[in-house]
Amino acid sequence: MSWHASLRLHYRRDGAATRAFAEHHGPLRVLKALYPEDAAVCHHTVLHPPSGIVGGDVLDLSLILEANAHAVLTTPGASRFYRCEGVDATQLVSATLAPESRLEWLPQENIAYSGTRMVNRQTFALAPGAEMMGWDMLALGLPASHAPFAAGCVWQRLEISGVWLEQARIDASDALLLNSPLGLAGHRAMATLWWAAGSSLVPQRVAIALEAARALLAHGGVVAGVTQVHPQVVVLRALAQQTEPVSQLLRAVRLVWRQTLWGAAAVEPRVWAT
Repeated sequence: MSWHASLRLHYRRDGAATRAFAEHHGPLRVLKALYPEDAAVCHHTVLHPPSGIVGGDVLDLSLILEANAHAVLTTPGASRFYRCEGVDATQLVSATLAPESRLEWLPQENIAYSGTRMVNRQTFALAPGAEMMGWDMLALGLPASHAPFAAGCVWQRLEISGVWLEQARIDASDALLLNSPLGLAGHRAMATLWWAAGSSLVPQRVAIALEAARALLAHGGVVAGVTQVHPQVVVLRALAQQTEPVSQLLRAVRLVWRQTLWGAAAVEPRVWAT
């Protein structure tokens, strides 16, 4: 049985607080809103109770942030894309940010099991004055369990509307892409972290972001780099053999960016500590 599930989240600034309104269909939910730092920042955990995603499943998450709202979203664990029988397993994420709103999209990794047909599409539309930090982490197979990504395909699409678009097709049969020094060089965990805005970033802030991130790049087992790819987007990319060191790097950079760029506290979602 395949699931077609949707979740609509709407964030509105109500005085000093960000309030959340949710509507769902099928097995895609959101846990109770938490405010571990202050009422202005709403922390949410997106939950998919079946856990695994198989062929024919479609998970569709849509976010709307009104002016001055600030939302932090994560997941309680990895999203597992299992073997598919000729039908795609699809995850869709879209967000619309009004002026002066802030979004932190921080899901835990996607795991592509051998034989999957995984589709992962993310689109973010930012109005002038809006900013976001987000990441995407992908693990190909389960190397530690001796279950490599030996068959299947992953389609990735990441877009900041009208500003930045990246697409990738990772096929298990493409040995050049997976193993060449010009490709993944044998790494099976990869990640992209971005800081994006709805208008051009101030050069001084970009310099601060780059310097802060580069000071943290010397994580063991991680090949990483950070650069400004567009006047409105700064991107960090990382490769490793497993997701743990990549995740640690992204979490460290996100905290320092949060402090230096937004003047926000170094607070992580509580679910990561459980």
